[in-house]
Amino acid sequence: MATRTGTGARAGRVPWARAGLRWVHLILGGALLMPYFLLAEVVVGVWSGRGNVFGSTPLTLAAYGLSLPLAAVTGVFGLVRPMSAGAVRALCGVAGERLAEGPARAGAARRRTSAWWTLHLGVGAAISGMSLAVPPMAVVLIVLPFVSRLRETPLGLGWFSTGAAPYLAPLLGTGLLGGLVLCAAGAGSLLARTAPVLLGPTGADRLAAAEERAADLAVRNRLARELHDAVGHALSAVTLQAVAARRVLDSDPAFVREALAAIEDTTRRTVGELDVVLGLLRDGDPARPDAAPAPTLAADLDGLLSRTRAAGTAVTAHQEPGPAGNWARLPAIASREAYRIVQEGLSNALRHGTGPVELRIAVRDERDGTGITDRELEITMTNPPTRPPGPADGHGPRTTGGRGLQGAAERATLLGGHVEAGPHRGLWRLRAVLPLGGGSR
Repeated sequence: MATRTGTGARAGRVPWARAGLRWVHLILGGALLMPYFLLAEVVVGVWSGRGNVFGSTPLTLAAYGLSLPLAAVTGVFGLVRPMSAGAVRALCGVAGERLAEGPARAGAARRRTSAWWTLHLGVGAAISGMSLAVPPMAVVLIVLPFVSRLRETPLGLGWFSTGAAPYLAPLLGTGLLGGLVLCAAGAGSLLARTAPVLLGPTGADRLAAAEERAADLAVRNRLARELHDAVGHALSAVTLQAVAARRVLDSDPAFVREALAAIEDTTRRTVGELDVVLGLLRDGDPARPDAAPAPTLAADLDGLLSRTRAAGTAVTAHQEPGPAGNWARLPAIASREAYRIVQEGLSNALRHGTGPVELRIAVRDERDGTGITDRELEITMTNPPTRPPGPADGHGPRTTGGRGLQGAAERATLLGGHVEAGPHRGLWRLRAVLPLGGGSR
């Protein structure tokens, strides 16, 4: 019960605390207008021939009016928006997501920021002036009935010197204080409602934020693919290698030694690949000089096939135009992505297949109608599925499957290629085509 009472008391103080912060925000606006006002005061003083304009209300108002366009000119600078948005978040109680992030760059954003800057400084200066002038006047009026000397001073207070008039002065003073509070609260509420309109994100800001989120999502998807392909394949291979070694532990020691060597090699390579991916996850952490390079089709295909065979799965590889050494002439990015696609295909075969795997990797040259040759890298992998394909498997190839097949499709798409995975002539087939660029006429 006491906790609820305390919470209610705090909740009751929130509007007053918010009003106080908004009043501070207005005073800040008035302080920021002072340099512009002083410059305008000099201009108006020279123009009017009077050195001091503060003795004339019309000239003071003229200097105030001239200071607002000067403030509007400086409001177009890009950094004004983040500074203003930060002050609004902290002092006006406006949710951060309703305000734009970063400097204003587009013309529309600069104009809106300039309008906000002018409004904040102009209204803030008016409330600041009232905050300086009204409280002393109100105090004088409130104590006037009790201090006779005040009624005799040349302050224009002689009207309160006779009859019941002195006792009306406190009411007037209290009214002035109440009016100041209401004006400050109204001005603070006005700025709080206007801030999301003038400092809120424009269409260009939303587009930039969407592009930033898309880039961040692309990086996260890339890291997810790398983790899945590197760690997922290694765990599948190590598990199957260990199972195969356990089954023939007593009858085929040579196979057990080969399986254990493959497990050692797989885990060592995976630790290096995992270190690279974790380095990318750390913001600003560059790749270590001694970190393992990303595996490629040219340098690592033979090892991948050997580790897969060590798990007890027969793999037949056909490479065109020749042995793996020729793949060194492939573009580096195509070689890396091709290796990952082959790796995912072998992992899929290890987890779900029931028989030998046949792998074909070939570079195809296709000549179009203009005589230009387009080179493509074609990867085809077939193996018996866990169960014969039937009507439940659907018709024709499919480009998506689990996370691994989806990641392989994404890798190919980034290079302008495509991946097909699905039942084909009683087998499970994975086919990927990666463009390698144009050739010659």
